[in-house]
Amino acid sequence: MNAHAPAPPPLYRPVADECAVFEAAHRAGLPLLLKGPTGCGKTRFVEHMAARLALPLFTVACHDDLSAADLIGRYLLRGGETEWVDGPLTRAVRAGGIAYLDEVVEARKDVTVVLHPLTDDRRRLLIDRTGEELAAP
Repeated sequence: MNAHAPAPPPLYRPVADECAVFEAAHRAGLPLLLKGPTGCGKTRFVEHMAARLALPLFTVACHDDLSAADLIGRYLLRGGETEWVDGPLTRAVRAGGIAYLDEVVEARKDVTVVLHPLTDDRRRLLIDRTGEELAAP
């Protein structure tokens, strides 16, 4: 096997037209919400589609302790200097990748509020602490 060849997409067997729906949503720049019981294959499906579309995947396990700063980023002290460090949601937008918020229903309201301008028609991620406004691809 060629060491430089891309890895095949993770094994996933479609049950209907979900791959075509995902691809159409991606082309149209529309967010998707996947709903289903634990263990039904949502994560594997997203991993498969990210590989199939050759997009970087940023997965966040949501829970009630997750903060908006955990998603967007924060200032950290490094070597006596303060520097901004992007969170996984910001990295996903900058990279044009997929942000998979696993169990997003478990997230606090302050976390879901930062998603609104990104998932509605504005398609923007607002980073209040840096004054940046990133356009989603």
